[in-house]
Amino acid sequence: MNSSSDRLFNRQRTVHEILGGGFLADVILWRRQNLTAGILLVTLAAWVVFEKSRYTLLSLVSSVLLLLIAIFFVWAKSAAILNRPPPPLPELYLSEEVVNEAAAIIRSHVNALCSVSLDIALGKDSKLFFRVAASLGLISVIGGWTDFLTLGYTSLLIVLTVPALYEKYEDQIDIYVMIGYRELQRLYVELDVKCFSKIRKWVLEKRKLD
Repeated sequence: MNSSSDRLFNRQRTVHEILGGGFLADVILWRRQNLTAGILLVTLAAWVVFEKSRYTLLSLVSSVLLLLIAIFFVWAKSAAILNRPPPPLPELYLSEEVVNEAAAIIRSHVNALCSVSLDIALGKDSKLFFRVAASLGLISVIGGWTDFLTLGYTSLLIVLTVPALYEKYEDQIDIYVMIGYRELQRLYVELDVKCFSKIRKWVLEKRKLD
């Protein structure tokens, strides 16, 4: 077992613990293989339908609902004529508790987002500003290369494969990444000695002359 100093970011927790250690972590790390594989297959099918058939989400949902309504309508009318039981549909009902819980969750997330946005707008958290700006810039660049549907499917594919592969081969990956990181540190030290330090010295001398 590698020590925490040999792990990425000196982490001491497992990948499963970092992902929350619950149901979502189990799905991402393929602890529930049937469910994870099902999600990938369903999203792949949805991507093929939307990408190749040129359906939009609204047109597809409308077509599916129209088909279902027509089937149940004909079924119900036929059952009434033939004295058969009606379609076994569950009672569709949202309780007040469910709605209140959903509203509370949405409210807490929206308030957290508003608080973070306010801190960024008022310049209270410079690091967060640069992280958000870099993320939005990256999303903008990637969005220029592909459409939203393909980006969403690709992102889901990465989420459901990269963490699982990393957990399986984390010892080997950590070793190579740490070797690369130390090599970059060594190159930076060399550049600092040969180049950056001379530039800083030249800038200081120019300031003194000015």
